[in-house]
Amino acid sequence: MRTSRILVVDDEPQLRRVMRAALTKQDYIIDDARSGEAALEKIRAEHYDLIILDRNMPGMGGVETCRSIREHSDVGIIMLTVRKSEPERIEALDAGADDYVTKPFSMPELLARIRANLRRIPLSPREGSAIVAFGGIEVNLGSRHVSVDKQDVRLTPKQFEVLHYLIANPDVAIPHGKILQAVWGPDYGNEAEYLHVIVNQLRKKIEPDPAKPRYILTEPRFGYRFLLPKK
Repeated sequence: MRTSRILVVDDEPQLRRVMRAALTKQDYIIDDARSGEAALEKIRAEHYDLIILDRNMPGMGGVETCRSIREHSDVGIIMLTVRKSEPERIEALDAGADDYVTKPFSMPELLARIRANLRRIPLSPREGSAIVAFGGIEVNLGSRHVSVDKQDVRLTPKQFEVLHYLIANPDVAIPHGKILQAVWGPDYGNEAEYLHVIVNQLRKKIEPDPAKPRYILTEPRFGYRFLLPKK
């Protein structure tokens, strides 16, 4: 199995050293950067499977860096933040982060989050064909490619995995917690804000009218339902 390559972006040298030592012990290949600007240069030159990105850095902050990464890459991103406020967490997710961890954090927690974000949902045999097409939208579940009216649409890993899971379970109301645990892992289940942000992002990318969704429907105070049009 290929070893995952992770980029740690933080302006604190001590934290970068600690994380490099701990993650290297887990057999990850680690690179680091001290700023958002340096991170973007490394991302242009190297392929990474995951970015661990500090939110509060001098110069280009984590949120701005995350948005810049998302303009050309769907690499997984975990945001590190020192605050637990909901607006900041939502801002991180809206910028394109797949997950966030609040400082100070335990290394076992961070390792669990890393494993969850490196994981990919396997193709379910219930889906039959690897290509699902509906209403001008085409989703290739094997190549993770999505197009709308023949125009390519870039999805982040978690956006695609939520869409993948909903497509694999059409026309049934699915609780928030079940989707979270299927996509992020068994330690997730109460982070409904993750799901709300991802679904809103998906609707903006694939729905004809995001304010009046046709495919990803909300089940109030329960979860979501994917309405797959009948052929």
